[in-house]
Amino acid sequence: MDAMPRLGAADGLAQRLVIRSGAWTAPTAACAPGNVQANLVILPKALADDFHRFALANPRPCPLLDVAEPGETSFAALGGDIDIRTDLPKYRVWRNGALVEQPTDIRHLWRDDLVSFAIGCSFSFEAALMAAGIELRHVTLGQNVSMYRTSRSCVPAGIFRGPLVVSMRPMTPDDARRAEQITARFPRVHGAPVQIGAPERLGIANLDAPDYGDPVPIHPGEIPVFWACGVTPQAVIAAARPDFCITHAPGCMLVTDLLNTQLEVG
Repeated sequence: MDAMPRLGAADGLAQRLVIRSGAWTAPTAACAPGNVQANLVILPKALADDFHRFALANPRPCPLLDVAEPGETSFAALGGDIDIRTDLPKYRVWRNGALVEQPTDIRHLWRDDLVSFAIGCSFSFEAALMAAGIELRHVTLGQNVSMYRTSRSCVPAGIFRGPLVVSMRPMTPDDARRAEQITARFPRVHGAPVQIGAPERLGIANLDAPDYGDPVPIHPGEIPVFWACGVTPQAVIAAARPDFCITHAPGCMLVTDLLNTQLEVG
């Protein structure tokens, strides 16, 4: 597959159009680096209120960027031309908590009762880290970020309960401290790390075996740095076993028209 165009901050739509055409089905790390990216959860209206409460109760892994009305196929707050059904490189379809399909287009599954949630993604703060000269190894290697289910439980709401999922980036201790300060300014895209070093405190036994994404090597003198991750709802869905749900495939995000600087605080 040809490399995807790495577009500028004003080119969220151009990035989506490449994805919508079917020309790109891989992770979106480092794509349109100035633009906010979003995780996706789509549920029937009957379950939407419970999930909305779950997200509000767990703002670190599930910071809400927008919630669409039932049947709506766009996020008005995130871009002028967004089609939720086609604009992510790859989706996951869940039935009774089991992953059954990973299509690149979900128009054939769309229903008028579906409610879509856009959740902030750590890919959004990566541009600020790279601008500060902090290496992101999964970007360097052209891989997906490493993600792990942890032993920490989310706050339950209705049927939704389950483990916190984290993403991991290896850094030197000095870079980890700088990254903590930088990402704290972006609370709507997961904010500061939840853990620096000591993966055993999260119940992670083997960093070489992520639950999602690719294993990313940690070099001598580096430590793993963990952020709350928007894949958390997928672990929760597997535990809650709703009869039907659609999510993004890990690492395959919605590229929005919002700029990361618009979400920066402090």
